[in-house]
Amino acid sequence: MRRLARYFTALALLALAALIVLDDWVSRTELPSLELETAVTVLDRNGDLLRAYTVESGRWRLPVALNEVDPHYIEMLIAFEDKRFYSHIGVDPLALLRGLRQFVFNGRIVSGGSTLTMQVARLLERGETGRWQEKLRQIRVALALERQLSKAEVLGLYLQLAPMGGNIEGVRAATLTYFGKEPRRLTPAEAALLIALPQAPSSRRPDRYAAAAQIARDRVLDRAVLAGMLPADEALAGKRAAVPSERIAFPILAPHFTDALRANAPEQRLFETTLDRGLQQALEALLRGAMQTRENGLSAALVLAEHQSGDILATIGAADLFDARADGFVDMTQAVRSPGSTLKPLIYGIGFENGLATPETLIDDRPMRFRGYEPQNFDRQFRGTVSIRTALQLSLNIPAVAMMDAIGPAQFLARLRRAGLAPKLPSGSAPGLAIALGGIGLSLQDLVQLYAGIARGGVPVQLSGLGGEAGGNPLLLPGAAWQVADILAATPPPETGAIGQVAYKTGTSYGYRDAFAIGFDGRFVMGVWMGRPDGASVPGLQGIKDAAPLLFEAFSRLGERPIPLPAPPPYVLTGTRKSLPQPLQHFQARGDANFIDPNQPEIAFPPDGAQVDLGLSDARAQAELVLKLKGGAPPFSWIINGEAVLPAQYEREMLYQVKSGGFVSVSVVDSLGRAARVRFFLQ
Repeated sequence: MRRLARYFTALALLALAALIVLDDWVSRTELPSLELETAVTVLDRNGDLLRAYTVESGRWRLPVALNEVDPHYIEMLIAFEDKRFYSHIGVDPLALLRGLRQFVFNGRIVSGGSTLTMQVARLLERGETGRWQEKLRQIRVALALERQLSKAEVLGLYLQLAPMGGNIEGVRAATLTYFGKEPRRLTPAEAALLIALPQAPSSRRPDRYAAAAQIARDRVLDRAVLAGMLPADEALAGKRAAVPSERIAFPILAPHFTDALRANAPEQRLFETTLDRGLQQALEALLRGAMQTRENGLSAALVLAEHQSGDILATIGAADLFDARADGFVDMTQAVRSPGSTLKPLIYGIGFENGLATPETLIDDRPMRFRGYEPQNFDRQFRGTVSIRTALQLSLNIPAVAMMDAIGPAQFLARLRRAGLAPKLPSGSAPGLAIALGGIGLSLQDLVQLYAGIARGGVPVQLSGLGGEAGGNPLLLPGAAWQVADILAATPPPETGAIGQVAYKTGTSYGYRDAFAIGFDGRFVMGVWMGRPDGASVPGLQGIKDAAPLLFEAFSRLGERPIPLPAPPPYVLTGTRKSLPQPLQHFQARGDANFIDPNQPEIAFPPDGAQVDLGLSDARAQAELVLKLKGGAPPFSWIINGEAVLPAQYEREMLYQVKSGGFVSVSVVDSLGRAARVRFFLQ
């Protein structure tokens, strides 16, 4: 008995020593980094994926939490790969013994007895399979991992690292690649394929070896039936399902916006945005289709937001990111361009607020000169006396300039800044009346933000794809904002829209370089730009003809009927023109602005006060100068320095033989006795 006791004591001491040595061996294990590099991901307002970026070596490895994966897949995975996962300490002795027995009888490794923890150890270190040295290392790392991590954390690592064929790693990347969906809900066939793939990811890739993938998948389904995890009829239905034979590309939605997010926060891995994936997809398809029939180099951009919150729901910087001919890489929602006539609503809104006019006030659309500035209407025509409502709906230039002259460019720029905008003026120039017609630089998103403030009753809002922010000094008083919206809502829409549903305004920049259309209803505000990103002219391009139809088509794609605009505030002055106070019945331009008689003769060249360099010198006693006239009724009499130089003639140009330099006075008298006079200096 004593000898037997000594024997068992020796065995116990030996086992204890082995455990001490094993414990020391495991405790001294240098673990690989457990901080996995996962893809930078951008999500929409509902948590759906907008964009993901590859990690090192171009691999797709997306972050995923255990609770974001179908639990039935987890159950099948553990039953197939490591049924004692929750009871072992990282190594399953029974599985190792089975693998050793198979090696002895077959002369090669048939199954390595790897647990899920051992597989995680191999994947973390990118180790090999089939060599006993590698297997020993995996055992050591697995034991060490289980001392530091919970079972859920080990499983989480596997879900992100499992090789799924090619450059696809992890269950989430696999479900998006092969099934086009997140792993929250999987069919038995889908779950079985994801379990089979990591065992031989190169030879079972469904996009290359569909037959091998199907055989492996079906084997997993059969094992699930034997384990009592899956009814036989469901397994049979799963076997009938086709194996995906092509990879599905990862979404690249809102590419300009997502690239900007990443550039502005390079250390951030997850971006949760306010965009709506469904709306973004639908509107990107709309712009891409619309531009396919247009000339090369032409592109389009769009911004959609909720004006009450300031949340951007869709942003499209170019119709086609990969169209090099149209500079698709340029984000035209942020590009500074001339906004054309899109600023006129704010001009009139300030005039309404200041008590200068109402929508029914009459205003003159006649040739006018504002201290040397003579604006023209787009069509070079004049409508005479019209209401301000009509002037804004027809986008007449001269009335808008007259109102800008009355409110002052400084006040107008201050209101733009209240809207959170930073307008760009031409270098070295002071703000002038030309900004009423687009002589200023703003982006498409700027314009949408401006109109969002009008739609909100004059309260400005900062648009953002990460969450808008309202507040600040009023852009307009509520009554003036409503009056502007009421005019724009009654503007005749293009054929694709119905009147009264969307308040909108168009604009065309000088030289036909940019076409804009900005509109809003009771919930949404949207802006569309069309043109060439390189700023080249596009003959015939117009906001009303090109951008507005796209705007109304985009509104129709929002999935709901346009939401009505709000009712007017109770104190807003409404009614006919005759019911207005006398000063508001007819707008009067500033005193130093004067009407121009279009038939009045005017010397077009040289202008009054000019210095004309003809290169006169002692060696050259004389030169020729062409004098030009516009307007007036022929024949004309020309008088130079007090002397009639020619009898009455019908031509509007005269060749003047210059004998010496100095000041020259030129007068012209037409057949009705109307005269024009200039004085200039020749040198």
